[in-house]
Amino acid sequence: MNLKINENGNMVIGNIDVNEIAEEYGTPLYVIDEERIRDNYKRVFNTFTKHYNKFRILYACKANTNLTVMRILEEEGCSIDAVSPGEVYTSLKAGFAPKKILFTGNNVKDEELKFVDEQDVLINLDSISQLERLAKIVNPENYKISFRVNPMVGAGHHEHCITGGVMSKFGIKEEEAPEVYKKAIDLGFKPVGMHSHIGSGILDPKPFKLATNALLDIAANVASEVDINFEFLDLGGGLGIPYTPEEKPLDIDKFAEEITGIFKSKTKEYGLGTPYLYIEPGRYLVGDAAVLLTRVNTIKNSYRKFVGVDAGFNTLLRPAMYDSYHHIAVANKGNNREVEKVDVAGNVCESGDLFARDRPLPKIEEGDLLAILNTGAYSFSMASQYNSRPRPAEILVKNNEVEIIREKETYDDLFNKQILPKRLQN
Repeated sequence: MNLKINENGNMVIGNIDVNEIAEEYGTPLYVIDEERIRDNYKRVFNTFTKHYNKFRILYACKANTNLTVMRILEEEGCSIDAVSPGEVYTSLKAGFAPKKILFTGNNVKDEELKFVDEQDVLINLDSISQLERLAKIVNPENYKISFRVNPMVGAGHHEHCITGGVMSKFGIKEEEAPEVYKKAIDLGFKPVGMHSHIGSGILDPKPFKLATNALLDIAANVASEVDINFEFLDLGGGLGIPYTPEEKPLDIDKFAEEITGIFKSKTKEYGLGTPYLYIEPGRYLVGDAAVLLTRVNTIKNSYRKFVGVDAGFNTLLRPAMYDSYHHIAVANKGNNREVEKVDVAGNVCESGDLFARDRPLPKIEEGDLLAILNTGAYSFSMASQYNSRPRPAEILVKNNEVEIIREKETYDDLFNKQILPKRLQN
C-alpha cells in the first residue's frame, strides 16, 4: 500500500485522512483501498499474459471474503479458488459465474460434494476417497473434474502454511497420480486439470520454479499412461507480500517470465499442448490493500512499557497464531521523529495478545491512533467474537469517498443463533 502523510502529519488512504475515518466510524476498524486491489490484480494479469496469453487468476478468497472485495475482483475478470462450500456460496453471491469457480476441498463430506455439484462448479479432488464418493453422488459420465497432487515441494512463512511435502495433509501422492486419473476415467469421469499448492506467504521464486517443474513432470507422467487432454494446469497460490521494512517485494515481472518460461518449455517438451496456466493468489491481491485502525486507550509503565489498544487477536490473529510481523504506524504523528521501544498489546484476556514486542515507534500517548498495515488478508476472515467482543466494521475508500461495506457488530449479534432452553428461562 502506498501510504501518504499529509501536511498535518496524518496518514492518508485513498486521499482521505484516516483520523477522520476513525472519528466518524470508531475503532477498531478495517479500512480497505479499492484501487490497490484493482492495481494488484492488473499487475499480475498483465505481466503473465505478456508471456503466455492462456492465463487465469483464481483469487484464493479465504484471504478475504467480503462481498465488496470479491465483487471488485469479479469486475476485473478474476476467477475464484474456493476451499469450502461456504466460499462457493459467497462467490456466487458476489456475482461470479459457476464456470469461474474451482472448488478444492479438503476432507470434504458427502453433503458438501453434493452441494458443490448442484452449483455446477468444477470440483478439484484431493483424495481417492473423494473420487469414489463423488462417483456415487453424481453421474460420472463425461463429468469434468480435476485433481490436486502433492508436488513434494513445500515453502511458506510459517510451518503451518506449508502445503506440500511429506508432512502435508493435502493432495495425491505423485506415484499415485496415473492410477488415480485412470480410475477416474474408468468410472466415467473426464479429468481436465491438475492442481498443486506449496505454501503461503512466499517471496522467494525458487520454490515456485521447483513446483512448476514438478507439476509439469507429474502431468506428463499421467498423460503418458492415461489418455487425457489437460485443459488447465494450476500452480496454486502462495505469492507473498513484504511485511517487514527489510523484506523486498516479489519481482513479479521476473517471476512471471521464469514461470511461464518453464511452463511453455515443459508443455512443448512433453507434448501437453497449450493448456491454461492458473495461479491462485490471495494475500498478494488484497493483503496490502487494507489497514486496521486501533485507538490507544492505555499507557502502562510496568516491567515493560505497554501501549494498550482497543483491538486484539480477535481482530488480527496472525501475530498470535504465526508470530507474524505487521508494521505499525502512528496515524496522527507521521512527522514525529522522537522514537521509543514499546510493546503494543491488545485488549483480549490472553498473554499472547500482542501486536509487537520492543517495537520502535514515535512517542505514543493515550488517544493516539495506530494503523496496523497489510491487514487485507487473513484478518477479518480469521476474526472471532472471542472474549464476547463484537467484530469491527469494514470501510472501503476510493477517490475521496468512504463507504461502509460491513457494519460493526453489536452486543446483540453475540447471541445470534443461540437458543436458551425454556426450562432455563426466567
